[in-house]
Amino acid sequence: MFRRVLVFAALIVGPVIGLAGTASAGSPHFVSASFTTSGSTITVNAKEAGLGGEAQINAVLSGTAECVNGGSNHPKATNKTGFSQASTEPVQNGQSTYTLSATAVFQPACNPPMSVVFVNVTLTDKTNGISVKLAP
Repeated sequence: MFRRVLVFAALIVGPVIGLAGTASAGSPHFVSASFTTSGSTITVNAKEAGLGGEAQINAVLSGTAECVNGGSNHPKATNKTGFSQASTEPVQNGQSTYTLSATAVFQPACNPPMSVVFVNVTLTDKTNGISVKLAP
């Protein structure tokens, strides 16, 4: 009788342990990532999947903002500024959907007829070491 119970337990518990190991293994990747701009603020909407059993991720939005004139001329060194915004985002069922915004601050201000152009924009999941380039 003891042998039957032990074999039965191994048949039931073995696959459950195997499933738990599979669920915690992930293959992190971006499902989608897009951005919009409004003045000197950039907002990214992103979704990541394959995050396994992680509770949260650390996301960083970074890049360069340029203040360009109406003729789209490249700015002088003083009309460029770097930006970076970090956020801790929750993970649920191996996925994370989040919005992250950053505002570029210019000195002097970038006022019309000048406009802000975002370049070298990258969204990075620091927890998993993956990133996606959003703008050239």
